[in-house]
Amino acid sequence: MALPAYASTGQRAWHYFYLAFCGVVLFFLVAPLIAVIPLSFTSKAFLNFTKEMLYLDPEAFSLRWYRNLIGDCSDAVVTTVCSDKWKIGAWNSVLVAIAATLLATTLGTLAALGLSRPQMPGRKLFMAALISPLIVPLIITAAGMALFYPQVLNPTDPFTEGSSLHSSFTGLIFAHTILGLPFVVITVTSTLVGFDHSLTRAAASLGGGPVRNFFKIQFPIIAPGVISGALFAFVTSMDEIVVVLFIGGADQLTLPKQMWSGIRQEISPTILSAATILVIMSVVLLTTVELLRRRSERLRGLTPG
Repeated sequence: MALPAYASTGQRAWHYFYLAFCGVVLFFLVAPLIAVIPLSFTSKAFLNFTKEMLYLDPEAFSLRWYRNLIGDCSDAVVTTVCSDKWKIGAWNSVLVAIAATLLATTLGTLAALGLSRPQMPGRKLFMAALISPLIVPLIITAAGMALFYPQVLNPTDPFTEGSSLHSSFTGLIFAHTILGLPFVVITVTSTLVGFDHSLTRAAASLGGGPVRNFFKIQFPIIAPGVISGALFAFVTSMDEIVVVLFIGGADQLTLPKQMWSGIRQEISPTILSAATILVIMSVVLLTTVELLRRRSERLRGLTPG
């Protein structure tokens, strides 16, 4: 935003200081993400810039660590640390994220429809309970899940090794659903704030049922909020590591868990390749969320800002 012509010298100085300060903060937030991308294309087995990379020598760059990420061990340099764990972890993360996103979106949308009605009893209490995973420290939530899920999924013998959580991804899907649910509830509820309920009442007076009115009238208007919440839930699931460490078994390998193991056991640029893909995916999803937000504002007759 440009300064008005009548701004004083002090106001101009504060304005430029504010812009410079924001630029410095943004640099320290974004610089680590930017540094990861070129390092992921290094041809060396080191997590640092080489002289050849600084001089933009083509021989210093390679796609070998991305090939390692998909389990291609044909390169002799990466054969010693190459395995299918990265590919398996990425595939498991995508499957768990999709399942958790579908559950969180469905349950969160239904909850938001009820919470958006002022006459609902205990509305504030339910809202506080649904968004509590955002407030309670994640390690406490993960510890509670580690104690609760075996009792529910395998009540006959919850302490038997290899049972329940250690034999399937059911616990991880439920856990990621709980972590993604608040994002769906918040985004859909905020979208429903400006919804004109006279539209559904008019449709009901013409003989439309609740389900038909929802999919034909209400859902097209709140769809940007639903999709935004689903994208946030998907990103949350793809990035989750604490819950996986607490309730995941040895066979429940995900991409964040493999990255964590890679940092502790085998320092490999494959970690940076996975991080680059996650960064690009996050940027694309956040851009999509912003476009959906602007579309939602246009549907409600507001000027996108």
